[in-house]
Amino acid sequence: MILGITYTEWVGYLASVVLIISFMMKNVNTLRIVNSVGALLFVIYGILLAISWPIIITNGFILMLNVYYLTKKEK
Repeated sequence: MILGITYTEWVGYLASVVLIISFMMKNVNTLRIVNSVGALLFVIYGILLAISWPIIITNGFILMLNVYYLTKKEK
């Protein structure tokens, strides 16, 4: 515990900050990469909350979409 905040809460705050930063990106690929990091942190946060399925499922789906679009070859 740091400053009265649990490690689980720190992961949640970090995920929120990374997600907010991702929406400030102008380049779509950079946005997707940073957003993926935020989504991954939210999945970890959901697991640390003794399995919060709504958080895990939503952010897992966002992560998969970002990976799909980052790896999709343009025609």
